[in-house]
Amino acid sequence: MNVTDEDDPTDEISGIEARLEELAEVAERCRKIILVSRAAIAGGAALLLASMLGLVGSNQVTGIGSIAMVLGGIVSLGSNVSTLRQTMAAIAAAEARRSELIGRIDLRTVGDSSMKLT
Repeated sequence: MNVTDEDDPTDEISGIEARLEELAEVAERCRKIILVSRAAIAGGAALLLASMLGLVGSNQVTGIGSIAMVLGGIVSLGSNVSTLRQTMAAIAAAEARRSELIGRIDLRTVGDSSMKLT
């Protein structure tokens, strides 16, 4: 049985490997943004609480700024958690496809006598 270019999954496996690297970078970027979003939520909540307790100058700018930090952090957090979930699903699908393609490769040992030249 001859292996043609159409039967050889090597190119597709290489493409999947490149895609997996891209997806890993996206996932790492999402994780970093999620961390910053959580910090913004915590910082905004702490500023709002400190303002309400009179520990920080209580003015409209402080109140609006702290609320904006909390809301912005929540929006950013939700968006990036969703993106991270989708990215992780795409990684799992790509890894499954790669495993399937690797399983289709007809590997032979060097001393395999079934390999005959015709």
